[in-house]
Amino acid sequence: MNSNFLIAMAAVAQCALTYIILDLPVNPYILVIEGATTLLLYNLSLYLSLPKDPQSSPYQRTRWIGKNLRFLWAFSILAVLLTAWALLHLHILTLLFLGFVGMVSLAYAVPIVQIAGKKIGLRQVPGLKVFYIALVWSLSSVGLPVVELYANHAVIDWYMANYLGLVKILFLLLCTLPFDIRDYEQDSYYKLKTIPIILGKEKAILLSYGMGLFHILLMLVSPYSPAVKWGMVLTSVFVLLLFKFVIFTDKKHYHHVYLLDMALIVQWFAVWVWQG
Repeated sequence: MNSNFLIAMAAVAQCALTYIILDLPVNPYILVIEGATTLLLYNLSLYLSLPKDPQSSPYQRTRWIGKNLRFLWAFSILAVLLTAWALLHLHILTLLFLGFVGMVSLAYAVPIVQIAGKKIGLRQVPGLKVFYIALVWSLSSVGLPVVELYANHAVIDWYMANYLGLVKILFLLLCTLPFDIRDYEQDSYYKLKTIPIILGKEKAILLSYGMGLFHILLMLVSPYSPAVKWGMVLTSVFVLLLFKFVIFTDKKHYHHVYLLDMALIVQWFAVWVWQG
């Protein structure tokens, strides 16, 4: 549950970052929806991924969730109420876009695709998981604020907005792939074909470093102000240092990888500080 709250805070930070980069006023109702719906969807994904008997799972995290489902449902209900309140303050065009993003998000967790006679969620499609998560996050943290701004006749630099949506996908891939590397054994146990399982751990680690360096390059040639560029670049350097000295080391700890969720908040903070 704590990890889901951290992810919700990271979603709010990434949404706020879009307003800073595009130099446009923040809409607080968009931030509320971003945080509440992220918490709700991650809670739903967590619930749907539970085995029939969580207490028989060899993983402590799964057993704990099975014992404490009441907390999951309580915070999910709160998230629904906050979302309903914030929706009352948004443009109809934004509501339609939210409906689209919501359908895409639910397809990740809800079993709607049939393969070999068995219905599965898109998270179980071989190799798709991290790309799907990155796309949904980009749509919600960049697309959602931009659509609401457009609906209210704000002047938007579309090149900057589209560039941000693309580099956001890359940064989110950078921050999510290590989770799959960490969960290699667990995903193998549940027969999920993730990128590390398809490529192997070592190649997946090299891919992580490569994406980090490519993100730095894209930010250096981006159309943004020097403050935004250096805030984003320093965050990517921070992530690469985490890879080297914390995440991809022999001394592994299950919770170390959650520092990458924190990096999504650090990125917003770094840009905010550099903007002055």
